[in-house]
Amino acid sequence: MPLYAGLMSGTSLDGVDVAVVRMEGTGERPTGTRLVGFRSYPYEPDFRARLRAACEEAPASELCRVDFALGRRWARALLDALGELGLAPDALEAVGSAGQTVWHEPPSEGRPGSTLQLGEGAVIAEASGVTVVEDFRVRDVAAGGHGAPISAYFDWLLLSAPDRGRAVLNLGGMGNLTALPARDAGRRPVAFDTGPGVVLLDAAAARLSGGALRFDEDGRMAAAGSALPGAVESWLGDPFFTEAPPRTTGRERFGPARLEAWLEERLERGEAPEDLVASLAEVTARAAAGAFDWVPFEVQELFLCGGGARNPELVRRIAAHVAPVGVRPLEDLGWDGDAREAAAFALLARQHLLGHPAGTPWATGARAARILGKRVPA
Repeated sequence: MPLYAGLMSGTSLDGVDVAVVRMEGTGERPTGTRLVGFRSYPYEPDFRARLRAACEEAPASELCRVDFALGRRWARALLDALGELGLAPDALEAVGSAGQTVWHEPPSEGRPGSTLQLGEGAVIAEASGVTVVEDFRVRDVAAGGHGAPISAYFDWLLLSAPDRGRAVLNLGGMGNLTALPARDAGRRPVAFDTGPGVVLLDAAAARLSGGALRFDEDGRMAAAGSALPGAVESWLGDPFFTEAPPRTTGRERFGPARLEAWLEERLERGEAPEDLVASLAEVTARAAAGAFDWVPFEVQELFLCGGGARNPELVRRIAAHVAPVGVRPLEDLGWDGDAREAAAFALLARQHLLGHPAGTPWATGARAARILGKRVPA
């Protein structure tokens, strides 16, 4: 029973997710795949603040310390998850670690890209006794790609349908869309970042509630307000939204510093906090809907996953903008939507060990698919 695990900590900086996946066969597309278990371990507020500072402006000494601290935390999370599932570490073939992105610069106008993830794989391997495959993005960036959205490979192999076009929208800190043509149609999928997912919503809810909220729970703040056209357009006027794929973004562009200046300006005008949160929900929804302009084939159904998929007001706005495309949770395809990204890194670990190139040039713009990741033996 070949078992692989995946570790994922996204731009929301909430915690680390652990997925354990069974994947049969040795071909590129597994012959049988099943999610064995999924666990999520939140970071405590002090560590979350430390991690956020590392992502924004930390000296090299702190980046080094955080790199090893994350490795220790993730090893502990992996062992805890295995214990809860009744599995020993040696039951795993390998664990794929996404790493915590602290800086990401996609290639632009002839300038090569660069990307940095923390969470030292050697520490994970030493502390857990499991072979680690890590640093998946860097090879794609070295090959001229954006290094993301890397989970699109999972979508193409495991979520596409033989007879219809479908799309998967992940609403993590950033939003990313994978549009999947029918497998029998002979067309290539497309995948790219749509813009902010919930990163602005989360930060605004925390700021406007004086820290009482970590995010807009159940979309209540947004539902209580009305989107302000000028406030929405101040974000959607960013040149990112008119860039043709491949494209990626992150907290460097849609992050706390820019949000804080935007909030201060809007609050000085006397605009209500609920209206500002509603405006940010509208930005995410319209950015997601606008992404379909870059999809060169018909899509009949859209599946949502990530933290934003649990925000009813955000889902309502997205559904209104993409109609008549049907909007459903990823669970309708038999996958826990929260587990998708961690499961994607379990798949990438498998492909590395089996020697399958797992890049997605159609998503990242890399010169060709590569065998992704660096292996640290147990």
